[in-house]
Amino acid sequence: MKKIAILGSTGSIGTQTLEVVRENQDIEVCALAAGSNIARLEQQIREFRPRLAAVWSEEKARELRIRTADLPVEIVSGMEGLIQVAVLEEAEILVTAIVGMIGLRPTIAAIKAGKDIALANKETMVTAGHIIMPLAKEHKVSILPVDSEHSAIFQSLQGNEGNKIQKILLTASGGPFRGKKQEDLLNVTVEDALRHPNWSMGRKITIDSSTLVNKGLEVIEAKWLFGVDVDQIQVVIQPQSVIHSMVEYEDGAVMAQLGTPDMKLPIQYALYYPDRRYLPGERLDFWTLSHLDFGKPDLDTFYCLALAYEAGRAGGTLPTVFNAANELAVKKFLLKEIKYLEIMEIIEDCMRAHKNRPNPSLEEILEAEAATYERIESRR
Repeated sequence: MKKIAILGSTGSIGTQTLEVVRENQDIEVCALAAGSNIARLEQQIREFRPRLAAVWSEEKARELRIRTADLPVEIVSGMEGLIQVAVLEEAEILVTAIVGMIGLRPTIAAIKAGKDIALANKETMVTAGHIIMPLAKEHKVSILPVDSEHSAIFQSLQGNEGNKIQKILLTASGGPFRGKKQEDLLNVTVEDALRHPNWSMGRKITIDSSTLVNKGLEVIEAKWLFGVDVDQIQVVIQPQSVIHSMVEYEDGAVMAQLGTPDMKLPIQYALYYPDRRYLPGERLDFWTLSHLDFGKPDLDTFYCLALAYEAGRAGGTLPTVFNAANELAVKKFLLKEIKYLEIMEIIEDCMRAHKNRPNPSLEEILEAEAATYERIESRR
């Protein structure tokens, strides 16, 4: 029986992780953590019977304690609660499905506690890859990617250990605004940006996909996960989302992972690696798949992807500024406080104003995040 804990259990990746648990029947869920959706968390607690559950606010935690008083579950809250979930002794794998830099400290704590990480929280690697990867090596834990693109790269590397990577081909659907120009995006609404053509994801990640910021974050994440330079990572638009990513080796061979757009496949692969299990669902039909399209990203319209490459090359605290500026700008857009194109403008402004710090400590990363938020909040 494999034992896991999940950060972000009520979100898109968290709920699909629990679907994988439900379908396999040989995984025990020891701990769950969620933001504020205690109604869904209560349902999950009743079905999967973890002994520990965390929510962000103590007020919500008190309410959840009342709602689950008939169950043998401990309810905790805040960052301390997330860390308790992350280091729970009996859990072998921590699924980091939480969104944002809030996942950084619990992930570091879990690695120090010897937990393997099923990584869906890309912000952790973007802002602190220089800390996470050496720490994982020191504590002999595995970082198993859950993002569909990074899982595809990881799968394409199997059996090729020791062979030189020439290039990583990181695929992107192009989002709902593929082919649009800046002038076409002036009046984009929240509802427009949330209509992703292929994937069902959380609201924040869906907005990130529409701006190609998500792809930029994935470029920086891939740099750390696979030990390559950012300029060895080429973003390729693949509108059908059938090819999830590829690896080109020095002899010119390209290995790819293909499949239907279903996040349960990379989740299940991370949980059972190196084994493959039967997974119910739709299969690719190559008799009816008439064509696959490829293209180059438009770095003029979606210039945040170019900014991500800049941040990835520079390293230091600049990737944190890129990520933090996007997090708060997207939050403001979803609240309809700013316009769509202001997301990109805010990210560039924060990056240009930032004095980069090389090889930052965790404290310096969190300081850069706070300073970025302060700059955005002070905008007129």
